[in-house]
Amino acid sequence: MVRTRRFYHGKVFRKIPVKLSNSKLAPDAYHPPSQVILLPQTQQLKALTTIIRDKNTQRADFIFYSDRIIRILVEEGLNHLPVVEKTVVTPTGKEFHGIDFQGRICGVSIMRAGESMEQGLRDVCRSVRIGKILIQRDEETAMPKLYYAKFPPDIASRYCLLLDPMLATGGSAIKAIETLIDYGVAEERILFLNLISCPEGIAAVVQKFPTMKIVTAEIDAGLDEKLYINPGLGDFGCRYFGTDK
Repeated sequence: MVRTRRFYHGKVFRKIPVKLSNSKLAPDAYHPPSQVILLPQTQQLKALTTIIRDKNTQRADFIFYSDRIIRILVEEGLNHLPVVEKTVVTPTGKEFHGIDFQGRICGVSIMRAGESMEQGLRDVCRSVRIGKILIQRDEETAMPKLYYAKFPPDIASRYCLLLDPMLATGGSAIKAIETLIDYGVAEERILFLNLISCPEGIAAVVQKFPTMKIVTAEIDAGLDEKLYINPGLGDFGCRYFGTDK
């Protein structure tokens, strides 16, 4: 049953328990669950992520190379949407038996950092509809608070690409996914795209939503005592939008 579509304002959720992993664990020793699609760890991708992780990278370069990774993430996300067979006629008059995407998609960005991924989605999917959701986390309690959600009116019938560059504790992602489901989006129709994730966040999201997928560029060792991804890249939103110190 689809619940009535509504706005959310100032709603506070319970604290998400987080179990810190051993940050000394080598990243290649971690084996993500089957719901996680890790981008092929090519030399090109490693070079791109090295640039955006460098604290000395200038903002213009940070934006440029982040956008390149985002484009790759979106393309990979589209690979996991259902397709149907389709036959077309080529200019030579011959038939070609190919495929076509089944169903419609939309994007939903978790503000503010997720908005950095919107253009990459638009570059690949022309005229795509994009919703917004604002969830803020108390830095002391790590308690997520949902302030605002606005989605396309027919979002329940679409496949949803959820956009947020970092997956740390998973608290914001879980509340965003819960909100999408509350709007009628089927869990298995949600793909969560992010640049950097960690085992703690992955475990929290997958345990709560076992039928959705996560598409990520790299998986870091874990969270530190302040619940920051280690080694990470700092505050992605501040670096991308130029509000860092």
